[in-house]
Amino acid sequence: MAKHNELGKKGEELAVDFLLKNTYEIIERNYRFEKAEVDIIAKKDGFLAIVEVKTRSTIDFGNPQDFVKPKQIQRLVKAVDEYVNANGLDLEVRFDIIAIVKTGNKFVIEHLENTFYHF
Repeated sequence: MAKHNELGKKGEELAVDFLLKNTYEIIERNYRFEKAEVDIIAKKDGFLAIVEVKTRSTIDFGNPQDFVKPKQIQRLVKAVDEYVNANGLDLEVRFDIIAIVKTGNKFVIEHLENTFYHF
């Protein structure tokens, strides 16, 4: 597996652990619909948190959250709409980003809530 793929997998594992420690319930991981992949679907306090995980080995080219592009957001919204409807969920949806940067042997995790709106 390529190094960047390994880093991405590690980032997703760290994000799940982070969410669990913060009392989120993980509902789904790597949900796919058409061309979209939702990294994590979690629930907490009546919210359905749609979590995009971005992991980088450096911030030399920008912060991890800066790599969530409008086309990706559009696809995520469509996928989540399908997921909510298919599962008959009646929860408020929130889009979050977990930005992770590897610094030496440590990882710095930042949870950004309500990072974009689906309207």
